[in-house]
Amino acid sequence: MTAQTQEAQAAQDRDAATQRPRTAWGTSLLAIVEREALRFLGQRGRFFAALVRPLVWLLVFAAGFRAALGLSIIPPYQTYITYEVYIVPGLCGMILLFNGMQSSLSLVYDREMGSMRLLLTSPQPRWWLLFSKLVAGTCVSILQAYAFLAISAAFGIVMPWLGYILVLPALFVGGLMLGALGLALSSFVRQLENFAGVMNFVIFPMFFLSSALYPLWKMEESSQLLRDICAVNPFTHAVELIRFALYAQFNGWALLWTLVATVAFGVLALWGYDPARGTTRAGG
Repeated sequence: MTAQTQEAQAAQDRDAATQRPRTAWGTSLLAIVEREALRFLGQRGRFFAALVRPLVWLLVFAAGFRAALGLSIIPPYQTYITYEVYIVPGLCGMILLFNGMQSSLSLVYDREMGSMRLLLTSPQPRWWLLFSKLVAGTCVSILQAYAFLAISAAFGIVMPWLGYILVLPALFVGGLMLGALGLALSSFVRQLENFAGVMNFVIFPMFFLSSALYPLWKMEESSQLLRDICAVNPFTHAVELIRFALYAQFNGWALLWTLVATVAFGVLALWGYDPARGTTRAGG
């Protein structure tokens, strides 16, 4: 074997060695996404249940609030809007929020059944496995959000056509943030029965203390403190990111804070699922 042949063989070996981890990482990601998709398809009631909550707000509550909550011209809107138009982005955020918690609930169940231990003992890094779980849950959330947008359009609440495309990355980033929050919460809950209480303790304050249902200036008329709480709520920034994207506008401040919150919740989840802490072993 000549020197050139040996060098070529060594280069091929190096390429193969670097390609194998990438292939394994991609395989694990696809496997987790496929598992979540199959679980979702097997629970069709979960899909319709996820749409019931926002549709009730859109078709029932919005009719009652329409007269009480007149909305002025605020970005990204160029004219006066009805209350139904305003809350559509917030209700998309509601879908992401509830599905993120629902996906995390399945993690608590997996940990009780012992499958979480098998997942975390795979050769891939723990952070990649948790990220794959986040991506899988976010993909399901996006499907539900687009289904809600389609139903809203059928009732006459239509966004600019370009917004339906540009909202995709906004939904993905928002879904990752809320999924990471649910993941972090699930790492500290050892029993399935306790997670429902934790969900209610987090979901409802996060949802109502945000700009999902009321603009911040409207909240400020009632209380400056409530307005400040809403302004620092990460869910507010996820909703505003979706709102601006639906109107083909970019909100850099909302994107920044959503990404910061995603990283913070992700780090907390990694710490919570650290086997050295014993939480995962104790749970399953």
